[in-house]
Amino acid sequence: MPQPADSDTDPGSGLGGLDGLMTEVMGDTGASIGLFYLLPPGEQMLWLTLVTGVSPRVAAPWARAPLDVSSPVVDAVLQRHPVWLGSQGEMSSRYPQLGIVVPYDFMLAALPVTSGTRAWGGIALLWPVRHPSRLRTRDSEAVSTFCRKAAGLIERAHDRGRPLLPPREPRLLPTPPGQSDPARATAALRYTERLPLGCCELDLDGKVTFINPAGADLVGAGPLALVGNYPWEVLRWLNGPLFEDRWRSAVITRRSTSFTAVRPPDTALHFELYPGGSGISVQITPADGQEGITPQETSSSGEPFGAMGLYHLTHMSAVLAEAVGVQDVVDLAADQIVPGFGAQGLVILMADEGRLRVIAHRGYSTEFIDRIDGAPLTFRSPAARALATDVPVFFPTFADFLHEYPEAPRFQNRSAWAFLPLTASGRPIGSLTLSYDRPRAFPPAERAVLTSLAGLIAQALDRAHLYDTKHALAHALQTSLLPRALPRFPGLEVAARYLPAAHGADIGGDFYDLVRGTTTITAAIGDVQGHSTSAAALMGQVRTAVHAHANADTPPGELLARTNLLLMDLDAGLFTSCLIARLDLIHHRLHIASAGHPPALLRHSSGTTDVLRVPPGLLLGIQPDAEYPTTEIPLPPGSVLALYTDGLVEIPGTDIEHNTDDLAARVARDRSEDLDQLANSLIRYAEESAPRLDDIALLLLRRHAVP
Repeated sequence: MPQPADSDTDPGSGLGGLDGLMTEVMGDTGASIGLFYLLPPGEQMLWLTLVTGVSPRVAAPWARAPLDVSSPVVDAVLQRHPVWLGSQGEMSSRYPQLGIVVPYDFMLAALPVTSGTRAWGGIALLWPVRHPSRLRTRDSEAVSTFCRKAAGLIERAHDRGRPLLPPREPRLLPTPPGQSDPARATAALRYTERLPLGCCELDLDGKVTFINPAGADLVGAGPLALVGNYPWEVLRWLNGPLFEDRWRSAVITRRSTSFTAVRPPDTALHFELYPGGSGISVQITPADGQEGITPQETSSSGEPFGAMGLYHLTHMSAVLAEAVGVQDVVDLAADQIVPGFGAQGLVILMADEGRLRVIAHRGYSTEFIDRIDGAPLTFRSPAARALATDVPVFFPTFADFLHEYPEAPRFQNRSAWAFLPLTASGRPIGSLTLSYDRPRAFPPAERAVLTSLAGLIAQALDRAHLYDTKHALAHALQTSLLPRALPRFPGLEVAARYLPAAHGADIGGDFYDLVRGTTTITAAIGDVQGHSTSAAALMGQVRTAVHAHANADTPPGELLARTNLLLMDLDAGLFTSCLIARLDLIHHRLHIASAGHPPALLRHSSGTTDVLRVPPGLLLGIQPDAEYPTTEIPLPPGSVLALYTDGLVEIPGTDIEHNTDDLAARVARDRSEDLDQLANSLIRYAEESAPRLDDIALLLLRRHAVP
């Protein structure tokens, strides 16, 4: 999890520099909402860093964007290509999980922030539907300029050793203020005070910043009670989905909207909302007639539902449905619940061999978590009680908590708690704890939403545990098929690495091997098509065949031809790329043949690095009579041979040949004396340059002067 961002506030660098760039692109494009994401090096998650035009509370469901869950900004970053959505219908079609929770009409552009092969983050901009149906040339140029400048700023900070990391919470960039005129402001205030109709202003977060006397009289609450608060929390008759939904719609779409509600017992009021970049103006008038007007919807218990809570619950359902492993589930749940449901702390505990183990937490110190981690299920605690009874436990105040559990630890000033059982298929598997800094009433409607949320998490965890079990078995199979250790040869230094794809991807079929022949040494590397147990099993058969033929000093081209016939006989329906390099250390020669595999690299003792683009044959398993020509290349003492699979150079949206040349340049620049250091450097570069969705196999060999 990223640490606090670089505190550099210099307008030309750090987050201060990004603030200025964001403000500039918003002005140049006329966008109503802007979201900027950072991708920390080595992370598989985009972190929302800057927000403008909307409150972080509204953007909370998208504060974390996992790279394995499709969304406009994720797809833009992974594909290195802009994503344009011209309507809500297009959003619902391409991204149904977002269309469900943002059922409003707007236009959206998402672009990656990249330099070379490095992805630093992405930006999403929203416009009202009155914007042209296609991204205008000047808008496209303005956003491209932003991406280029932002990438340069982030890259320079990284090169200085002060990488820009996302803050704990997204930063809200205020709308640039207009010119202040005290006289006009006073006149406007007097004007609204004389009006017979109600005037009210909400900020982008939905809180009241102003209400005139007529408006206060109409809603039945004074300005002191309303200003600084959400109107639906002060006016309980507005605490239904209608007002909150219309406010949210106005903020996102920048279109005026209206609704009518009944102030008890029977006063109908009409609310008209007019949105802008800094907030929403609300006009309140008595409704002409009450026919067909009903109070806001309530739950069966009589308590009103909040629209934001329902939207967050729907969003969580869609996101958790796409989570794969247990770690995916707990990370998504932890990162989405805290900002989305108003909690300041979260702990997810799982029952394990008679104890409650913490598997995720937010908003707590490590020292506090260590005190509660591993507590016996028989220990008297609210979390164990919720798990044992399968009944949620709520404490609206610290006094309530203290009365029930006087010896239980309290973290800082937490003043309200919800302890929710995690039950899947009728089995208790753990508990979810949410804590709040202020007392909280937990009305029945909110309790129902939180209980449903715990049920969604429990089901997702149950599915994810089954996936992880199968995945671990498959990876064990794949690992067992790779060589446990590479043989040692006089005059030859060897280093190998295998890096599985990002968590959540299926296993692959990458392999490597090093075999001693009668008078030569054969190095092999390959990649079976697909990511499945079938690919891993076929990889084992291919490696066995390659190993057997290499033991007999079979020339590389002939070795590939024989292995190809084996795959044709197996009829597995999967193709395989493979590269064979036979090293003759006595005569300083290299014989190499390729079956559609990425080219090897050869670094000379001078540092010059060649890309060995030998004539490629067809992938193995396509055509029985395919031929694989062998190329002979000098292998001078001190040279380094690098074999790798495409996961090291394949980045969506980029040219693989360019990436291969870039890899060769990096190998040439790295003058590490130890091959293990070079291997680590190349793997680290691959992890940092772009999100990796494929396995990586790497085999390095250095020819010494004396065999």
